[in-house]
Amino acid sequence: MRLNVSAHLPSHGRHPTLLLTFAAVFALVGGLLLASSGKAGAAADPVISTGRTATASSAESTSYAAGNAFDGDPATRWASAEGSDPQWLQVDLGAGATVSRVKLTWEDAYAKAYRVEMSTDGVTWTQIAQEKAGDGGTDDLTGLTGKGRYLRVHGTARGTEYGYSLYEAEVYGTVDGGTPPSGAFTVVAVGDIAAQCTASDSKCAHPKTAKLAQQINPKFYLTMGDNQYDDARISDFRNYYDKTWGVFKAKTRPVPGNHETYDPAGSLAGYKSYFGNIAYPQGKTYYSFNEGNWHFIALDSNSFDKSEQINWLKADLAANSKKCIAAYFHHPLYSSGGHGNQPVSKPVWKLLYGAKADVVLGGHDHHYERFAPQNADGKAVSDGIVEIVGGMGGAEPYDIEEIQPNSQKRISGPYGVLKMDFTDNGYSWTYVDTDGQVKDTSPKYSCH
Repeated sequence: MRLNVSAHLPSHGRHPTLLLTFAAVFALVGGLLLASSGKAGAAADPVISTGRTATASSAESTSYAAGNAFDGDPATRWASAEGSDPQWLQVDLGAGATVSRVKLTWEDAYAKAYRVEMSTDGVTWTQIAQEKAGDGGTDDLTGLTGKGRYLRVHGTARGTEYGYSLYEAEVYGTVDGGTPPSGAFTVVAVGDIAAQCTASDSKCAHPKTAKLAQQINPKFYLTMGDNQYDDARISDFRNYYDKTWGVFKAKTRPVPGNHETYDPAGSLAGYKSYFGNIAYPQGKTYYSFNEGNWHFIALDSNSFDKSEQINWLKADLAANSKKCIAAYFHHPLYSSGGHGNQPVSKPVWKLLYGAKADVVLGGHDHHYERFAPQNADGKAVSDGIVEIVGGMGGAEPYDIEEIQPNSQKRISGPYGVLKMDFTDNGYSWTYVDTDGQVKDTSPKYSCH
C-alpha cells in the first residue's frame, strides 16, 4: 500500500505543528503496516483448540489437569509435576489440521526451552517451532506451517525450580474439511480395571489408567465390566477402585462383568452397593441413554440368556430415534484372546445388527483388539458392526492366542484406554497407553 502525501509544502516557514502531525501519521501508519505484515494469515485463522481433548505427561494435581490449558478460561491452568524434565502437553484437534500460530500464556513456572511439535498419529512427531531462551510471559509463535491432528508443547528445560504451567495454549489454524463436525464429544472406555493393588505398588496399573482417563477429561466414561477384582466385594471397591477410577464415578456409565457375580454377599451385591443408581438408572442391570445423535445401550452379558433383558432390548431399539447406535457389555462375541469367542452374545448381536447398530465395545479378554465391520455370523459386510475389545484397564494382560477372522489390529501388553470421538454422523478412536502414546488409530466410520 502506498501512502500519498502532498509534496506542495513551502520550503521555508514550515509550521512545526504541521510537521509533527505528519511525522505522527507516518509513524502510526508504518507501525500498522509492520504489525499487519508480521502476522499476515495468522490473525485471520481461528482458534481450533478450545475445548478439545488434552493429555499431558503429568499433572501437579487434579485441579491442574491438561484440559485447563484449552478451556478458554485465563484463570485456570495446567501444571506439570514439579522438578522434572522433560514434560509435555498435548491436544487432539479432532481431525487433520494446518496450524499457523500457537500462543502460549505461561504462569510463573515457565519453560526456558521447549519444542512445538505436530503428529498425524500421536506417535511420530515433527517440530514446527522451537524456543531455546524462553523468559515466560506470553509466547506468540506466528508464521507456522504445521500439519497434523495432534499438537504438543514439549518442555525440555524448566525456567524455575518448579514444573511447567500454562494458563492457555491457543492453537490457530484450519481444520481439514472446514470446521469440526457438529455434535462432537469424547468418551473414555475400558474394561477389566481394578486389581487388588494400590499406587504404592509400581506394578499396579489401574492408578495409571485412571490418571490417563482423567487427563483426557471426556464427556463421560464407559466401563465394560470386571470393574473390580477378584470377587468385587464392596470392601474391594472401596479399597481399590474407589481410590482411582472412583474419582470420576459420577461421570461413569458402568456395566457388570463376570467378576461382579462372584461376590460372596450375592451376585452383583458389591457392584450395586458401590455404584447405586449410576449402574441402575432404570432399575435394572442394563439401561440406555442418549448423547447428541447417539443412542448408547449398556447391557449385562451375564444374563443374555434371560428373556427379560432380550425383550427390553427389542423394545429399546424399536423406540430409538437417534441415527447412531453404540452398545457395550463385558463378553465380546469375537476375540483373539485367551477367552476367545463368546457365543452367548450372538443373539444380542443379531438384534443390534437388525437395528443398524454401529459399534459394540467389550472386555473380558485383557488386550486391545479391533475388528472390521461384520455381522453376527462373522461375515465381513459393509453395513456390519465394528467390535472393539478394550480389556486393558488394569488387570493382568492376556496373550493373543487364536486370531479371529476380520481382526484388524491386536495389542497385548501396554495398559491403556480407548479415547473415542463421536460426531453427529460418525466416530473414530485411538488406543492410548498410560505413557500418553497413541498405540492405534482407527479408521473414520460413518453411522449406518
